[in-house]
Parts: sequence; C-alpha cells; structure tokens
Amino acid sequence: MKTAKLLRALGLSIAGLALASAVGANEGNLAFVGADIIDGTGAAVIENGVVVVSNGRIRSVGPASDVTLPEDTEVIDASGKTIMPGMINAHGHVGDTLGLEAGHYTRENVLRQLSLYGRYGVTTIVSLGDDEQEGFTLRDSQQRADLDYSRLYVAGDVIGGNSVAEVRAAVNRAADLGANFIKTRVDDNLGSTPKPSQEIFAAIIDQAHIRRLPVAVHLFYLDDAKTVLEAGGDIIAHSVRDLPVDQELIDMINAREVCYIPTLTREISTFVYESEPDFFSDPFFLKEADSSVLQELRSPERQSRIRNSTSAQQYKVALEVALQNIGLLNEGGVDIAMGTDSGPPARFQGYFEHMEMWLMVEAGMTPMEAIHSATGKAADCMNLGDLGTLEPGNWADLIILDESPLDNIENTRSIESVWIAGNRVPTS
Repeated sequence: MKTAKLLRALGLSIAGLALASAVGANEGNLAFVGADIIDGTGAAVIENGVVVVSNGRIRSVGPASDVTLPEDTEVIDASGKTIMPGMINAHGHVGDTLGLEAGHYTRENVLRQLSLYGRYGVTTIVSLGDDEQEGFTLRDSQQRADLDYSRLYVAGDVIGGNSVAEVRAAVNRAADLGANFIKTRVDDNLGSTPKPSQEIFAAIIDQAHIRRLPVAVHLFYLDDAKTVLEAGGDIIAHSVRDLPVDQELIDMINAREVCYIPTLTREISTFVYESEPDFFSDPFFLKEADSSVLQELRSPERQSRIRNSTSAQQYKVALEVALQNIGLLNEGGVDIAMGTDSGPPARFQGYFEHMEMWLMVEAGMTPMEAIHSATGKAADCMNLGDLGTLEPGNWADLIILDESPLDNIENTRSIESVWIAGNRVPTS
C-alpha cells in the first residue's frame, strides 16, 4: 500500500509512533484450541487450529498437529467455533459524541467509546479527524500487555485553510502533536460549500509528506479523486459517489498503491432515520443501544425532516453509486479497507462496522474478502504494523465466533468473546 510504502521509506511505522511501554501483565501462556482460524491474511481457513499467546502477543498459530503448547499453558477450548482477528475500522471518530450531541470530547468519553468498539470486536480504530489531547495521550499508552479496550490512532484536526502558509502551519501543528495521519477534505457538501483550491490541498499533501505523514482525503466526486491522486494523496477516505469509477481511476489507484475506504454506513446514516430502520429490532444492536437515543430517532418530527431533506435523498442515491463502485474496484484489484466514519451522532460505533462488511458483501465482495478488508488489509493500508493478522509477533487481538462468517457474513454478530492483547474484553 502507498501509505505503508511511504512510511517504510521514511523509516517509520505507525505502531512505533506510540510510546512502547510493555508491562508485566498477561504473563504466561494462553492457548485457544480446536477452532477454525481465519488469520486475516486472506489465506484459507486453518481447521482445528491453535493460537498460542504469550505476554499479549501471538507466539504460534497453526493446525493442532503442528503446534506444541508450552508448559504451564492455560487452554481455552474453542471447538466448533471460528477465530478471526479483531476488526480494524480504518475510518472512524472517537470521543466527541454523547447521545446525539457533539462537543463532549473527554478522556472518559474516549475510553467509553473504545470499550464499546471492543465489545463489538472492533479492536482498532483509526480516528480520522477532530482528535484532541486526551486521544493522543491514550494512543501513547496502549502498547502494553494489559490492554482490554480498543486501540486508537489519531489524526488531530481536519486540515483546511485559506492560504498555503495557513495550511502548512496547521499540518505542522498536527505533526508536532504526534498525529499518525493528516486528514483533509476536498468536497463541496453537495454544492453547499466551496471546495479548497488545488493549490491548497496540494500544499497540505506536500507538507504532510515533508513531516513524514500519510494524507487521508475526504472526497465525493470522481474528478476530485483523480486530482487528489495526481497531487500525491495516500488514502481515499470515502467512496466516489457521483459516477461509476472508470478504468483510469482504477489504474491510478493501483499504480500509486493507494487504499480506498468506502464508508457505506456513513451514507446510510444520512437518510435511514426517515423511518424506523430494520436494525432497531436487531438484538445485536439493541444490546448496546441507548433507549433515549432510539426514542429521539423515532420522533415523527425528526423523521419528517429527513424525508424532506434534499441532501438526505441525494445521499440515498449516492449510496447506490458507492455500492456499484465497490464491485468495480474490487474486480479491478484495488485495495479496499473497511471503514465507516462512525462516531458522529447516530453513526453507531461497533454495530456499523459489522453492517459495513455485510454491505460490502452485498456489493460483490466475498465474505473472506470483506473480512480481509477489515483485518490484514486494513492494517496494511494504514501501516499498523503488528495488528490485523493472527501471525507470530502480532498483538493477540481476536474474536471468537459461535458461527462461521464465511458461511454467512452476518455471522460476525455471533460473538462469543473478544480478546485484546490476550485479555478478555469485559462485556459491560
């Protein structure tokens, strides 16, 4: 991927940007035995597999016939179940929303949301914008073996401005804080706001690369995607939603090894509350839902506003284009990473990541491809180093499922338990 390639060339790894301070928790050996293992690389399932964990990291993985358990290993029988890596949301937001209100960014709220993501098996979140100091501080303390909530990587402010000097200074401020990514927008919000000039976003990309940081770009239009790629953008952080993608764009993405993050559920969130969505009756959703939030979303007045919203109806059409484009891009060999833009009000963290994968399969990806996009592919795209796959040396972030998602992608909701750094994530 271009992001990983860029940082490797600069001698950097995002995993290494956080302060590494492994502590002596989770000492000893833990083995999950008997499950079918999806390792996150896209390879075939390991039947009757074993995952051995030592001090929060994977020590060995393979068929039971090939793995010898160390002495004094605690064994967890996962027979009849499926183990897969914890999911990575390559485009989320953390810490600002409480209920249906923004403006509540606190350490407590960040931790609450990271725990929520974790319970849903989303064990890593790349927060692409509006991150404050509390998020940076938590990011800096997560490289440890006693972690039991989801990992966080941050971009800081979404970069914009009216002059080249202004945006270069903004990039420098984010880099000085220790941002893992730079995020910017090349969009006009369906014609309601002006786009930045090419000079401005080119300066943002250039300054980010000077500071050895990849740039994730919010966009909507096919032409803008091509212009952003010509300027050196590293990550397409939303779907192209105005037109079907063409071979020129596919060739440009592949030539530059850029990753594409569809955020289909972002589109859904703009119009789905015009009536009561089907997922309001899904027990997997309801187990974490706030009844007061659901009551507000059921409000006839609110539903009427959405039904009569021109932008909501435009985004409904845009979703169909985005779904079509996933099929075209996947067939064209483009690297697609699962991301949702969850975190703002009514974009439900944890649940939307599962829904995103279900939609990706609906759009033409196989269940294995969707899982790969949410695990090893996402880690590779975002250069997350020792995450995303169940391979020796990586952090032991994994999900145990009662039913195989390869049989039906919606079986991702059959979570028996979630483990981060080999620690079972608390259920509440």
